[in-house]
Amino acid sequence: MPDDEPTSIWMLPERQERSGPGRRPGYSREQITRTAVRIADAEGVEATTMRRIASELATGAMSLYRYVPKRDDLFDLMIDMAMSEIELPDDPSGDWRADLSLVADQTRAAALRHSWLIGLLAGRPTLGPHLLRVHEFALGALDGRGLDIDDITAFVGMLNDYVHSAIRREIGWLEEARRSGLDPERWKRDYIGPYVRQIVESGAYPLFSRSLLESRTAHLPPAERFRHGLDRVLDGIGAHIT
Repeated sequence: MPDDEPTSIWMLPERQERSGPGRRPGYSREQITRTAVRIADAEGVEATTMRRIASELATGAMSLYRYVPKRDDLFDLMIDMAMSEIELPDDPSGDWRADLSLVADQTRAAALRHSWLIGLLAGRPTLGPHLLRVHEFALGALDGRGLDIDDITAFVGMLNDYVHSAIRREIGWLEEARRSGLDPERWKRDYIGPYVRQIVESGAYPLFSRSLLESRTAHLPPAERFRHGLDRVLDGIGAHIT
């Protein structure tokens, strides 16, 4: 295979090095990835440069490229390490709705711990072993229920689209609260509230106004709002299951 041909990090064997007298300390993909995840959690994914990781590990950046050839490879490893936190049984339980709910809830929990995760997932087709484990479990939850593989794949994709979109909104609120120093309720009341009242009083957007004044879900805690939307998605999937 030519050196310049794109190669998935999952196809590259991991270097095995041992430390010893007179030898420079060896590293591992896991050690490098764990350091990158820690930096990204604290400072954002933009801070996860090889130079910064090398500084944390007290080594030179070039030495790390022997373990992780490209920054894109690092992102794939970071995604998969975060996905490893999703706790699932070995096989689906037979209750497809409970199984897909578990995938959704566990994905949300991991993404709230690692606010960069959904952003990286959205822009990268990556097939690390832990991501594949989660995806296989979700596909298996719908297998054998009168759906062909195209429908199974489409429904799991629809579930993922909802989960990722809902998490993005939730994280966006949290990041705005940190940036402004206002909690979400105070931000809505004091910052955007006066303008919203002006919109409602204008009468120009009656349905939008109804959604503000009459909606119950808009005022639910984030976890309950997530569950409400998830239930609607699962209802749609259920309509096609025999």
